[in-house]
Amino acid sequence: MNLGELKSSYPNTKAPKRKGRGPGSGNGKTAGRGHKGQNARAGGGVRPGFEGGQMPLFRRMPKRGFNNKRFAKEYAIIKISDLEAFDEDTVVTAELLMEKNVIKKELSGLKVLGNGELSKKLTVKAAKFTKSASEKIESAGGKAEVV
Repeated sequence: MNLGELKSSYPNTKAPKRKGRGPGSGNGKTAGRGHKGQNARAGGGVRPGFEGGQMPLFRRMPKRGFNNKRFAKEYAIIKISDLEAFDEDTVVTAELLMEKNVIKKELSGLKVLGNGELSKKLTVKAAKFTKSASEKIESAGGKAEVV
């Protein structure tokens, strides 16, 4: 390929089909929908998974076992490195983290992960700590309090 053989990508969008604009367009009258039937109507068509009244596959399959998704707790997660932004001897809570825009929502509580390093003495109040996170907080002279 040479420099003179390059083609411009402009315009990189294709013009939309103009449906229902007369027989000369190739998409006039029925506008590519065919004659009559459910799919020819305005707002016509069926929802995904609909099998024309036959019992759909997802209802024919057996449902087995327990799924915890409905009852599972979801935690707001922060890393140890996120705590480095706070001053010495600060009490770090979920409310303070929301004020500083470190987390968006508290959800079921706050969980602190051990990623990164901490050099400041902080008191961190959270629902859960990983083993490494609590060790790093305590080695820096702080406290990891489970709320």
